[in-house]
Amino acid sequence: MKKKLMKSAARVLGAAAAVILIVWFAVAQPSCRRNRVSGAAADPGVLREHVETLSIRLSPRDWKHTDNLDKCADFIAQHFRKAGATVEFQSFAVRGRQYKNVIGRFNAENGSRVIVGAHYDACAGTPGADDNASGVAALIELAYLLGHNRSSGAVDLVAYVLEEPPFFGTEHMGSAVHARSIADDKSSVKGVIVLEMVGCFRDEWGSQSYPTLFFRFMYPNRANFLGVASRWDQGEWIQQVKTRMKGTTDLPVYSIRAPAFLPGIDFSDHMNYWNYGIRALMITDTAFYRNRAYHTPDDTPDKLDYSRMAKVVVSVFEAVKNL
Repeated sequence: MKKKLMKSAARVLGAAAAVILIVWFAVAQPSCRRNRVSGAAADPGVLREHVETLSIRLSPRDWKHTDNLDKCADFIAQHFRKAGATVEFQSFAVRGRQYKNVIGRFNAENGSRVIVGAHYDACAGTPGADDNASGVAALIELAYLLGHNRSSGAVDLVAYVLEEPPFFGTEHMGSAVHARSIADDKSSVKGVIVLEMVGCFRDEWGSQSYPTLFFRFMYPNRANFLGVASRWDQGEWIQQVKTRMKGTTDLPVYSIRAPAFLPGIDFSDHMNYWNYGIRALMITDTAFYRNRAYHTPDDTPDKLDYSRMAKVVVSVFEAVKNL
């Protein structure tokens, strides 16, 4: 009897392990692929300057402070032009106020394009250094890498407005406006990459949290990695982007594909492209799953890791260049 019980327990454990392994492969999409270390570089000091400009000198930048938002848009556009992009503003009105996305185009003549975006507004009452001055700073420095390396395909960089409340999840988000504008031309878009909070990294044990206990068995316990995340049906796009990022720097890159109801999976601008059948994901430091200053006045520039932010820029550049 004892042997039978032991065999039954072994079979149950084996079946459970098999299920966990299958789920891990489906959700995390592990890959052994490694790329050559990139010869490109981004300057941590310059990234910090961008973040401080947006989160200190141009703060507040919530939806009510349109003067500062306009200054942010001009600041971004100036850098896009300096990097060699063709720049245009996408203007629209909400509640009697004027807002604008900033679009910088590289190599438009080179066929279908990759879109990389980041929102430049901040939640009211916060400096928004990680959320999302970090993403915009990375977007600006990505522009310079693209400008200096013209061998890549067509790339559009888009700085969105109105990602934060009270417009999050509505048709008034800047990314929703942009997604509608390209819906009829979606066949020319390879996919969208959104940079959403890319500056918070920690090495202490237990610094990374997750929405469920199950993920603790699948992902690192330390907040020292970059995440590539999107909805379940975006698995192919996630895999393409992640595998082109891995190994280009020593910054670890992990991915997750999960149902949209998992908290955080659709918490950024990438979600607005799904409705039009356009592949889209976000690259993130996992936001509130590691950054305790999320949506608080403590989200300040001094708390970010600019050396690892520079590696984010390089890894995204290498992915975009090779997609």
